[in-house]
Amino acid sequence: QVQLVESGGGLVQAGGSLRLSCAAPELIYRSYARAWFRQAPGKEREFVAAIRGIGTTDYAESVKGRFIVSRDNAKNTVYLQMNSLKPEDTAVYYCAAAQTAVYSTDYQKYSYWGQGTQVTVSS
Repeated sequence: QVQLVESGGGLVQAGGSLRLSCAAPELIYRSYARAWFRQAPGKEREFVAAIRGIGTTDYAESVKGRFIVSRDNAKNTVYLQMNSLKPEDTAVYYCAAAQTAVYSTDYQKYSYWGQGTQVTVSS
């Protein structure tokens, strides 16, 4: 089973920063859209950010201006730079890859997933 490999989660104080990484195997084309989702306890998985193969991006309103998604196609890796973190950002963060260059905010449109990494923001 193809799986993306995530790293970079952890515990941080409110106002701090973390950077998540998500590496994909070669069979996931660099042109495919990639995204980040998160899931807090007792809540639905929600869209955080996405980046197309050509590099255009989109963000959930709750993270706009604080999070930055980027990709290094040479490494087939996507990053999520999270700044000005808030306690409400606490969740398990998942990276995902589509089988198309078109991204979606619907997690059911993604075929490949990482194992998830915990991000905890203390107040």
